[in-house]
Amino acid sequence: MRTASTAIAAALLAALTLTACGGGDGGDGGGDGKTGAATADSGKGGACTAAQAGFEVGPSSAAPAAGDEGAVPVTVTNKGDVACTLKGLAGVDLSAGDKSWALQPQEGASQDTEVTLEGGQSMTFTISYVRGVAGDTEKSAAVDELKFTLPGDSKVNSFEWPDPEVAVKSESTLDATVGPFLPLGD
Repeated sequence: MRTASTAIAAALLAALTLTACGGGDGGDGGGDGKTGAATADSGKGGACTAAQAGFEVGPSSAAPAAGDEGAVPVTVTNKGDVACTLKGLAGVDLSAGDKSWALQPQEGASQDTEVTLEGGQSMTFTISYVRGVAGDTEKSAAVDELKFTLPGDSKVNSFEWPDPEVAVKSESTLDATVGPFLPLGD
């Protein structure tokens, strides 16, 4: 199941990269200003910051049982009128009490990918994880908080973790990754 999710994510990243390199696409598919393809017009308004963005965590696809994979999407909306850029990946930490783990990029996700977030447009990134065994502190972490920063911004955004425990790979690594920014709905 995890191999399929990784393959799907890699295909989405490839599609986003091709879209970003292809120039204008001529439309946003709905006219609501919240969907549409990313473009390679970098530098329009600088890096996106938490001060100009709105965030929404979820709704998640919770892993149903230990060993299954779940996903928590985070939506980033440009609340301003000026376009900004997202270059790379969000910096994501998951915390359980006083312990914190920095997440690694999803396989195939690149720190070099740059997308433009137009005024009013939204993009998502997804945190994929494997559910741990409830009550087994050696094999799972009872994650209670999600913290992230946008690339190029230092403001830490904190949210309650919406899903069950996360599997532990090692003392310093959870079985969880962060994916690339994708247009909402992809």
